[in-house]
Amino acid sequence: MSWSSCSTFLTASLMLTAVPAFADPTQDARLEGAVQTAVSLNRLLNPYRIEVQVKEAHARLSGEVENPVERDLAEQVAMATRGIEQVDNQLQINEHLAEGPLERRAYAQRLEDATLTSIVRARLSWSQVTQQAPIEVQSQQGVVTLRGRVDSVEAKELAGVIARTSEGVYLVNNLISLDSSALAKARENAATAPSGPQPSDAWIVDKVQSSFGFSRNLDGPTIKVSSQEGMVRLSGEVMSDEQKTIAAQIAGQIRGVRGVDADLLKVARKVEG
Repeated sequence: MSWSSCSTFLTASLMLTAVPAFADPTQDARLEGAVQTAVSLNRLLNPYRIEVQVKEAHARLSGEVENPVERDLAEQVAMATRGIEQVDNQLQINEHLAEGPLERRAYAQRLEDATLTSIVRARLSWSQVTQQAPIEVQSQQGVVTLRGRVDSVEAKELAGVIARTSEGVYLVNNLISLDSSALAKARENAATAPSGPQPSDAWIVDKVQSSFGFSRNLDGPTIKVSSQEGMVRLSGEVMSDEQKTIAAQIAGQIRGVRGVDADLLKVARKVEG
């Protein structure tokens, strides 16, 4: 091989190794669409405007959600999208999002473990009894495991009921234990009024409606909810007296609810043909 040929070959080789690997805008757009679709179809994240940007398999999430449960879930949903290698979660938490009108959640979404875990965690945080309880939730193929230490039998039992009645849950392993010292302290302070600001009526209505929608025992959209200074009124129609009782119990568990009036919630009667 001549010197000129060698020189040409080396020059070409150097040019090839020096060329940077350019991002594929088509691939980025495809991944961006996949993440955006996954977020939009998720029943907990559907009401929020979450912006997705993807560059070289790195996804960036921006926008606002109402609580840390939903923020973490959005990151898990994005990370679970095939082709995404890293997620930059820039979502901000705005606890007042429920003050404005939110779209109803998309219930066609097939429940995945991450979503199911977040639903149970969210419902626990909305409850007057379990809101402060350090309860760990894990879900695998519809089997939910609860762990932690609580200061009352009521909190342990209610946590199990909330998990068991969530749509998509097939079995609950309630491994929550009772903290004897905390239990004694809770008994001493039983008469103490709950601390913290009273949730707004808009927040209460949103959480009652969401709890109905996430319950396997109710047809949420058929029940209308209103609240005035924490006094909740239910109206609409349910299929049985049992469903009416369940609806009142679920509403009564939500933080800030002072009472539940279910007199206008009618039970459908079969028409004899």
